[in-house]
Amino acid sequence: MDKKVTVIGAGNVGATTAQRLAEKELCDVVLIDIADGLPQGKALDLVEAAPIEKHDAFIEGSNTYDASAGSDIIIITAGIPRKPGMSRDDLVKTNMNIMKNVTKEAAALSPDAIIIIVSNPLDAMCHVAFDASGFAKNKVIGMAGVLDSARFRAFIAMELNVSVENTHAFVLGGHGDTMVPLPRYSTVAGIPITELMSAERIEALVDRTRKGGGEIVGLLKTGSAFYAPASAAVEMAEAILKDKKKILPCAAYLEGEYGIDGLFIGVPVKLGAGGIEEIIEIKLTDSEKQGLENSANAVRELVADLKKLA
Repeated sequence: MDKKVTVIGAGNVGATTAQRLAEKELCDVVLIDIADGLPQGKALDLVEAAPIEKHDAFIEGSNTYDASAGSDIIIITAGIPRKPGMSRDDLVKTNMNIMKNVTKEAAALSPDAIIIIVSNPLDAMCHVAFDASGFAKNKVIGMAGVLDSARFRAFIAMELNVSVENTHAFVLGGHGDTMVPLPRYSTVAGIPITELMSAERIEALVDRTRKGGGEIVGLLKTGSAFYAPASAAVEMAEAILKDKKKILPCAAYLEGEYGIDGLFIGVPVKLGAGGIEEIIEIKLTDSEKQGLENSANAVRELVADLKKLA
């Protein structure tokens, strides 16, 4: 294929991302992980599924970055989950160091690539990748809003018993409990959900969206979500690879937009071949503005913690 995407991290999110990229025939895929044999084994398994799934994308697994050279997109899923006895600072510092190292390695071999960050804590990891890569701000993008909006859309469809294809939703802000779902901009076949359900039911869905990742962790017991995060990253990659000019909520580096400066946070953007080609500023109510500012403050605190740990 004439496009190449490197996925760093061959865990559940990374491997599923590789699978979806290949099965959509968007690109060839390089799957990288430090675990000996892991990316090679998963890549070979995916290659052997290709005759059945009927695609000609090639998937290669590697423990080094050489095969990633000249990638159009780099998707970073690498990082560790929090382990028993591990403090929040330990987790953040470990993932910060992983993000810094993998970004430097990959960016050096693919200087024209666009980076999509999936690793958590997501908004803060965008800052690490931005600094480590030296790339322009439009070429470092965080996957958060696409996932959170998909969860909101799924809950709306379940609540109203309608097709998910009819639903549209926007979630702004940081990827976490302070995210800002926007019911006013969320619709079913163009009809605002505020016309279709009570304020109490909407608030229940908003709350479930904010806690969506935690709900899955609670059910799985020993893991976290990976199907939906992978799909979200691939939707972003497809918009870039096909130059679709698609409007999606993503973590972008703001320089004054929404009154926020020098911070990665989720806002609507236009994604195309140039990465983030436009940041879309929508009108917010006073309460929505306050919610976004509260979310931005939470991200600022986390970024400040990273600088102390660096």
